[in-house]
Amino acid sequence: MTTLTNLQLTPVIDETARLVAEHYVFPEIADKLADLLQRRLAEGAYDVGGAEELARLVTADLQSLNDDKHLRLLFHATPVSPGEGAATLESIRRDFDTSLGGAPRVELLDGGVALLELAPMLFPLDWAAEPLSAALTLVSRASALIVDLRKNLGGDPDSVAFVCSYLFDERTHLNTMYWRDGERTEQSWSLPYVPGARFGGSKPLYVLSSESTFSAAEELAYDLQQLGRAVVVGEPTRGGAHPRKGWTVHPHLEATVPTGRAINPVSGTNWEGTGVQPDVPCAAAESLEQAHALALARLAG
Repeated sequence: MTTLTNLQLTPVIDETARLVAEHYVFPEIADKLADLLQRRLAEGAYDVGGAEELARLVTADLQSLNDDKHLRLLFHATPVSPGEGAATLESIRRDFDTSLGGAPRVELLDGGVALLELAPMLFPLDWAAEPLSAALTLVSRASALIVDLRKNLGGDPDSVAFVCSYLFDERTHLNTMYWRDGERTEQSWSLPYVPGARFGGSKPLYVLSSESTFSAAEELAYDLQQLGRAVVVGEPTRGGAHPRKGWTVHPHLEATVPTGRAINPVSGTNWEGTGVQPDVPCAAAESLEQAHALALARLAG
């Protein structure tokens, strides 16, 4: 067990409270949460000794007001670097190397329908562009495509836009990020050029979802659904729509704080708290069979 002395505990909570107060996308809630952490510290609620248990308790408190699943104190079993965002990058690099860059399955199903699984996440684009391009180019000749996001836990919004760029014929406004200061927005568009061949914007497209699908994977499903490009098949997703940053506050602890919120250009809202609602609800285990049947029926018709 990774232990925390009393001398270590107070700086961890102080720094986590400061980061939330200064950066959380909703300032009014940020101040309340910072006060809550300080009050719980004074009450002795965090006197648990272990970093992993502390992370669990602090995360529960951080999510107690509005259930923001991106607002967390994360425990890392291996000590991580102190640089901003370094803890997350270090923890996911091994997953990238063991998942073929986040595209672990490409398969041609009966009837000319391709299956592309993107998991366990949409990795940073500077890592993932090459494997994503290779996989998307490979399925570009299929008559219909099923994108499996059932085991995808999130990732990079730039990688979302990169994947979408293979699934439209023209440049398309996908999403807009609104940042805490209220003065800066950042639009996300599909790219005018992609390496390799596009699947395009007219052939049948289906997205598989589960209760585990989260964050950037939800954005991919939501963007394609709201723009009328894809049919989502499966279960409602987890419901995390706020982009976040991470700061190391202890060699084994990372505070992750959402700094913005996503607004879809079609719906005017996002999937925070509600998840992406499937067009064809079914158990995640049955969704591939369902989507394949839908694709074959549409191709036959």
